Amino acid sequence: MHMSNPQPIDTAATMSGAESLVRTLLACGVDTCFANPGTSEMHFVAALDRIPGMRCVLGLFEGVVTGAADGYARIAQKPAATLLHCGPGLANGLANLHNARRAQSPVINIVGDQATYHRPLDAPLTSDTEGWARPVSVWTRTVTEAASVGAAAATAVQAACAEPRGVASLILPSDACWNEGGEVAAPLGPIPAPKVTPDIVQQIARVLRSGEPTLLLLAGRALDEAPLADAHSIAAATGARLLCTTANARVARGRGRFPIERLPYYGDPARARTDGIRHLILVGTPAPATFFAYPGKSSRPYPDDAVVHVLARAEQDLADALAQLAAQLDVPRISAPHSAPTSHELPDGPITSQSVAQILCARLPEQAIVVDESVTFGHAFYPGTMHAAPHDWLQVTGGAIGDGLPLALGAAVAAPGRRVVALQADGSAMYTPQALWSIARENLDVTVVLLSNRKYAILLGELAGVGATPGQVALDMLSIGRPDLDWVKIANGMGVEAARAGTLAQFAELFTMANARKGPFLIELII
Repeated sequence: MHMSNPQPIDTAATMSGAESLVRTLLACGVDTCFANPGTSEMHFVAALDRIPGMRCVLGLFEGVVTGAADGYARIAQKPAATLLHCGPGLANGLANLHNARRAQSPVINIVGDQATYHRPLDAPLTSDTEGWARPVSVWTRTVTEAASVGAAAATAVQAACAEPRGVASLILPSDACWNEGGEVAAPLGPIPAPKVTPDIVQQIARVLRSGEPTLLLLAGRALDEAPLADAHSIAAATGARLLCTTANARVARGRGRFPIERLPYYGDPARARTDGIRHLILVGTPAPATFFAYPGKSSRPYPDDAVVHVLARAEQDLADALAQLAAQLDVPRISAPHSAPTSHELPDGPITSQSVAQILCARLPEQAIVVDESVTFGHAFYPGTMHAAPHDWLQVTGGAIGDGLPLALGAAVAAPGRRVVALQADGSAMYTPQALWSIARENLDVTVVLLSNRKYAILLGELAGVGATPGQVALDMLSIGRPDLDWVKIANGMGVEAARAGTLAQFAELFTMANARKGPFLIELII
């Protein structure tokens, strides 16, 4: 992890636990905090005021805070801190901490709590804070003494950045923050990812040389540019198929980069895509499963008789594993395919997933960051933007909706100078619309394409998937109309300029304008 402007470590100075926390985080290169603080965190807030160097971004809901920390980590490749208020504040942020865990995003999740002597009195906010944090965290600790706060913070950063990276939850009773005796801890060295042993590489090479139909399934850091190039070279030389998992933290794509298809979301298309596969080789992912079970259908999105092999687990050095495999097979390194020129002719006719994808492909800015929570309508967006300008593509990795706008907030904070384009379904946007306020307050370069179909369209498909015939009660539960949401007014109320598009021409004009200007803009696209 990059260490930015470490603070001097002065063990002679008297400081509170909260001050030692801030100074240790800065020394460890953690210089951004997404916060929704309460009473128990006021000493940390005061320390942030006294100690320069930490950028603080306020979120009006904890799910915004945790999702923003996830988006920041995916782009910055280092952790931000969160600041949450007691167990209920943590609970409000759990869904997007779940997404961050699935994305393997490093996050320093700081949760204030009741003072140690106050906790036995069972005040209203008292809860099992550590118990709630543990399932979404790779490391969890409650620190009860000011003198131990700095050391715990340094350990949290080390744990969050170790492969597979994740959420490190540091729970701080308020007296551990206000008491004197805090000490600044020096940064701990990174824990190197273990490398795959040569015998495993040789076994996988034998499978690929067998000539039997084989699929390489990639995830995590195997989708970085260099390992993805190795994977394409291996596939080209051996005839293996190549896919990535359905939802990915970050994929570098666009013109001049290697494309990669995703394993389809639904089981039947996924099984059709993997039909005939005899061997499944996993790189950075466990064996995939369908998102949900369906009556009478397999939970495996690949043939039941396929033999599953593991080249590398998520905690191992995925780039090195693919490089070793390419060397073992002695495959020639291939270049990224030449992309066909992007047509500047804009589509006409109805607003469909394909026609919107054509506009996105033609008008996406160079080095944009695309945050995809387009859900059902966006099925053509990922394949349809293969030849767009070079960009990074971020997805909601854990299936908990409401991460798109917070991811866009965090990514924009991490990458000033790059345009963030959030492709956002309306139903899931309503989980965390407060992110728009934070985006406006920070004046971030974010274009939100709000896909307004006024229904939970994905659930209509799921209803059919389990064989149910919807009646009016069911349809009413899956509709978010009556009254219709007015996203132009919602955005304006949060401080974001906005306009509505009802035709492809209007959308193309607004999308081009929004990406050329500074600051945020929301386009409500009526679909």
